[in-house]
Amino acid sequence: EVASFNRTQTEIIRRLSPGRDVTHNFMGFVTEFDHFAVAQDLDVAAWDSYPLGFLEMFPFPETDKLAFLRQGHPDIAAFHHDLYRGVGQGRMWVMEQQPGPVNWARYNPDPLLGMVRTWTWEAFAHGAELVSYFRWRQAPFAQEQMHAGLNRPDRTLDRGGVEAAQVAKELVELGELAHCGRAQVALVFSYEACWQYEIQPHATGANAVMLTFDAYSALRRLGLDVDIVAPGQSLTGYRLVVVPALPIVAPQALTALEASDAVILFGPRTGSRTQDGHIPPDLPPGPLQTRLPLKVVRVESLRPGAEPHVRIGGGALPGKLWREHLETELPVVAAFADGRPAWVRSGRWHYLATWPEPELYDEVMAALAREAGLTPTVLEPGVRLRTRDGVTFCMNYTAEARTAPAPDGARFLLGARALPPGGVGAWVKA
Repeated sequence: EVASFNRTQTEIIRRLSPGRDVTHNFMGFVTEFDHFAVAQDLDVAAWDSYPLGFLEMFPFPETDKLAFLRQGHPDIAAFHHDLYRGVGQGRMWVMEQQPGPVNWARYNPDPLLGMVRTWTWEAFAHGAELVSYFRWRQAPFAQEQMHAGLNRPDRTLDRGGVEAAQVAKELVELGELAHCGRAQVALVFSYEACWQYEIQPHATGANAVMLTFDAYSALRRLGLDVDIVAPGQSLTGYRLVVVPALPIVAPQALTALEASDAVILFGPRTGSRTQDGHIPPDLPPGPLQTRLPLKVVRVESLRPGAEPHVRIGGGALPGKLWREHLETELPVVAAFADGRPAWVRSGRWHYLATWPEPELYDEVMAALAREAGLTPTVLEPGVRLRTRDGVTFCMNYTAEARTAPAPDGARFLLGARALPPGGVGAWVKA
């Protein structure tokens, strides 16, 4: 119904105002409708980026909310940039960028000095064609009086406006960037999976969008560029494909997976339901059993403090919320503490029977990236990379100084190897 209503509006606009880009401003962590379907009738996907508001309003750990209080979580904006670039079939705008404190979150801190500039450059690093700000002037009246703008209520340029003007000047100096090329890693994201998790969470906090976000964040901690794609989209050319949450594996999605020569990781509950919402007759992972001969015979959810631990890398690292009991003769890459399989593989296809905590995800993703022939980059905490048109951008999401992992001889186009708190740098190889 949402897609149909959107199509009705776009048809009117194209008839009465032809030759113009038609867009829609999507939101952060909204999963009530399939954005990929809606965007089929748009020219470009735009979204509203509020890193501090989203950190405060969504289920991130309290430690993250304090550590990134004035910067935002290092992966919130990037996740949505990559998602909406995929939704927009390569074209993405930021319709509303947070320029200062907002007025609608539980708490509304002031961004760290330099963060508006860094958020803006990060959007361009991820392929944005345009970054707009909400709003031009802080309203002196009505409900949004406490929502900052580029200008203060007295029409004086505010700090966000100063930083936006700085980026405008730097954009001219840097010159035009080509569109984002294909990344080497694809992350499959399904809105239908979000609905399945909402219908049957089986655990407080079980959430397909956050499971997908955790996988994305693990990839980004390794310095890897990521494309977020819909189920069934071609996976040709990717070296690593991650499918964190896909309870219903539709025929088109299965065909795309089987045609890929990438290393593929499947998360828990993949293939656990038919199109009618039933448990598959031959048990999960249902249609994947042709390549992953295993059966999920029991699932359990575990409260915080009773997390399943996985033996890996000489130690035991925690999963969270979820554990599956597998029957299989496949090689076991890693086992739960009781010796039962937690991570199995069949050739290039891998299956995880838990939702990993960050430390476990880091081990898993690093191993798979190396298997796929990729070179993970060891990044300092809170530092992220993104490459566009041969230019590597480095964002520091911490309140402390960091060092950009630029190669020897790199020529800096923005900043320098020493990254200030909340700073950004960009370089090209010598």
